[in-house]
Amino acid sequence: MSSRLEEFIVTTREIAETDSAATNCVDKILPLMRDLLTGPLDFIKDRHRRSEPDHYTRNAIWISDDGDFSLFALVWRPGQWTPIHDHGTWGVVGILEGLLEERSYQRIDHATESMEGIRLARGGSVILPPGAVTSFVPNPDHIHKTGVADDRDPCLSLHLYGRVLSDFHIYNTDAGTRKRVRVAHYDS
Repeated sequence: MSSRLEEFIVTTREIAETDSAATNCVDKILPLMRDLLTGPLDFIKDRHRRSEPDHYTRNAIWISDDGDFSLFALVWRPGQWTPIHDHGTWGVVGILEGLLEERSYQRIDHATESMEGIRLARGGSVILPPGAVTSFVPNPDHIHKTGVADDRDPCLSLHLYGRVLSDFHIYNTDAGTRKRVRVAHYDS
């Protein structure tokens, strides 16, 4: 592991252990992610750039032994999108290459624990260029869809989560439901 990445991980862990409030964690980690993006990227290896032709790809850079954190490099080819989903944790995302688009949603049914009868309202969109850093927190869950438009170049993004992100809820707006699904990744 590169010394820059190791320092980022150690400092991130210290922040989360010192203040468990998700909003405080992401506020303090945002500039660290920005610094990580702007320095040498020697911690990004060829294996972190793996991609698939039919879906975006999650490549693990680091997963903590205690399950408290995970860092992934996500590779997005043109036209690849997530389903509408939430995370159940806080996260900080930085863009290394390309443009990543995020489309936000909000629950308007007020039954936050329910798996049925879910009503979502479409929120705004943002296009994140290289060097951009964004964050999200749970409670309320950050619900969104992210990806790369058909006419854009591929994108490489870093995603730090406040847990090992191996599952999340996906939403079906037509059926008004959500379900928890496992999400795969490549180990690196």
